[in-house]
Amino acid sequence: MRLFLDCEFTQLSAAAKLISLALVAEDGREFYVELLDTWREEDCSKFVVGIVLPQLWGGNYSLPMVEARMSLLEFLTSFSNEVEIVTDAPEYDWELFCELAYEDGRWPRNVRNYPTDATMLAPTSDGEELPHHALLDAKIIAGMFAPVRSRKGLS
Repeated sequence: MRLFLDCEFTQLSAAAKLISLALVAEDGREFYVELLDTWREEDCSKFVVGIVLPQLWGGNYSLPMVEARMSLLEFLTSFSNEVEIVTDAPEYDWELFCELAYEDGRWPRNVRNYPTDATMLAPTSDGEELPHHALLDAKIIAGMFAPVRSRKGLS
């Protein structure tokens, strides 16, 4: 099962801190979380402050890191088959995903421990401009690479 990953983070640098993370599965299941305690506005680039932060949903989606990790692991283990994580930004999104997915040095058993780089896949549709919201971007990426039968549940 492919899960399409997208993250929003504070800046394009090695000091990037996770703001939000989304996964969209080929079967249409979705996961979205915003982290409350991993970043501050002062950590963010001007782009992130102006474009990303105003799009955050807040409310029930905003969780502290510990609860976000538990929620992510629960979502990942809901899949009975091996899970392949696909991202168009492995140098950032994959690293931030790993930080959230690792628990006490353990990796979820059903998740491959390396990403599939979406830039190496042949899209099944034209690319769209990503709106810089993790869940919306993950849906667009999934729609570009998922089989036609799966895209119906993503609109």
